Amino acid sequence: MLSAAALTLGLGVSAAASAETTLIVGTWQPPGNPMNSVVWPTWAGWVEEATEGRVKVKIEQDVGHPKTYFQLVEDGVINAGWSYHGYGPGRFKLPVAVELPGLNVSAEAASVALWKVQQKYFADAGEYEGLTLLATLTHGPGQIHSIDPVESLADLKGKKVRIGGGVQTELAERMDVTGVAAPGSKVYEMMQQGVIDGVFMPITEQKSLRLHEVAPNLTVLPGGMYLGSFSMFIDPYFLEDLDPKDAEAILSVSGEKLSALAGRAWDQADVEGLEAARAAGVTVKELGPNDPMTLEFGELIKGMDDAWVESVADRDVDARAALAELRQIAREYEAQKQE
Repeated sequence: MLSAAALTLGLGVSAAASAETTLIVGTWQPPGNPMNSVVWPTWAGWVEEATEGRVKVKIEQDVGHPKTYFQLVEDGVINAGWSYHGYGPGRFKLPVAVELPGLNVSAEAASVALWKVQQKYFADAGEYEGLTLLATLTHGPGQIHSIDPVESLADLKGKKVRIGGGVQTELAERMDVTGVAAPGSKVYEMMQQGVIDGVFMPITEQKSLRLHEVAPNLTVLPGGMYLGSFSMFIDPYFLEDLDPKDAEAILSVSGEKLSALAGRAWDQADVEGLEAARAAGVTVKELGPNDPMTLEFGELIKGMDDAWVESVADRDVDARAALAELRQIAREYEAQKQE
């Protein structure tokens, strides 16, 4: 027969176990993508440590099309997730500031700068209404992965190129390429079948998406053509249902800290992607700042800053000041990293 003390202890253990909460994170992209191999698992560990084990994180793969993740979290289907701002055209106009060509910094520097500018300039615009923002991030510089060599931008004219939205859409129009919209997960198959002639993506995808098998040419512009911007977010109602100290703990390991981690992971993935490309025999053409194609690209992008400022005129923010500060923060961060 159980003693009263033993029964009390048993009930205490049962209550502690039932107090544990599982936080369901939805993710996409292949397992080798830095978000899945580094960022979400690391954050999961931070959350469990910060909440002393009261919140356990479970990561679920491919719970829907990448563009649906904003809605999936808003609807409570999953508790947290991430997505590309280009998948929400019209809704996420402000983060596109970090995607504009000419920033010439690492993904880590860009991610931190976007987080800070989001908090200072963009938060009141309500683009993340229905979500609580955990982090902002970018992938590394977008480059040209192609079946045929690219000697000048004219070589891309009329070619079918997969684009992911955001600044890529504007670049595709200016380059006079035929933009093909498709999720990143479909690019390998589309290249293999000849549906597209190339893709604008960061170098990491030479390894993560195995583009080295289907894109024998990689053209690398200094600083890249653009950055792709993403966000990580959580259901505010999920946070409200937690003990306030646990909700606060989760947010304490997010924000700038998580943004920096994510950007750093993408930077490292680019290093590994370039190594994979070279090991596979991909022709890597690294352009210098004064190469004709680099100068040609510089002419091509003139006016894009003004176009972005005009596109966010309905957001009631000081867009020019925000863009200038974002670039200042990013470049100073990058300089400090290199000291």
